Amino acid sequence: MRWAAPRLRPAAAMWALTATACVLAGCWLAALGGLILAGALTVSAVARLGHLIRPLNVAPAVVAYPATALAVGALSVCACAVTRSALRQLRQYRTAHAQLRGAPSAGDLSVLDRPEDDAYALPGNPGRIVVTSGMLRTLDGPEREALLAHERARLAGRRHYYFLAAADLASRCHPALSGLRGAIGPAVERVADEAAATAVGDRNLTARAIGRAALAGNAGRAARPSFAAGAAGGLVPQQVKALLQPTPAPHRPAIAAAGLLLACSAVTGAGAAAGLVSLHHNVEIAQGEVRDD
Repeated sequence: MRWAAPRLRPAAAMWALTATACVLAGCWLAALGGLILAGALTVSAVARLGHLIRPLNVAPAVVAYPATALAVGALSVCACAVTRSALRQLRQYRTAHAQLRGAPSAGDLSVLDRPEDDAYALPGNPGRIVVTSGMLRTLDGPEREALLAHERARLAGRRHYYFLAAADLASRCHPALSGLRGAIGPAVERVADEAAATAVGDRNLTARAIGRAALAGNAGRAARPSFAAGAAGGLVPQQVKALLQPTPAPHRPAIAAAGLLLACSAVTGAGAAAGLVSLHHNVEIAQGEVRDD
């Protein structure tokens, strides 16, 4: 997907990558839960609590017990990582909103009197576009318009935060998903870039605004939630390069790669569901509700 994502339409890449991350994370958690339940029901005391006539016989004890212990450990690590990430995002969200108290506002725009160069869209009811005074001084009038259009694109759909938050939480479930998290962020940025270019009607102006905001933002940024990516929060050289070219058209190999990835995710989901159904059937047999002919 690192190869396919830049060659897909930004919205398609964003959806495909996020759906894949969520499906794989959910299947991983379901597999761990199934292992834990199956291993626990091999213990007589636990089996009696589940109204089983006899303990579940899915594997020899020398295999079942270590596998269950490993699954418990892995699931505990996942739960701690996801909880910490969710609490951190909630804390950042509250801090970012607290910063806006007393800040000058006009419509959906709030200005923080800070020297740092930063701009981001903050979700809420209503959502806010937050810009520092340092960023406003850095950009000229047309560039400010492009920057605000970039952030308004985030608020209009109220979805970009969900994609970034879902990518972050899914990556906490399994280390192998960290690569997907690193690809979803740039895809979300590209969606906002294209929306801003359409709004201002000038791709070159949007590219210049993104580039200047990124260069200025290297000096620091205001505190903001990790899911509220800034206007120049992605891979800026790739963003500018894409904006200096015509509207991207999807490549057939990239579409095929995205379709293959989604198909593999569907197979993974079906496999996890089949495993849980099989476990449920074995439990029913052990409860005496299903009997062989």
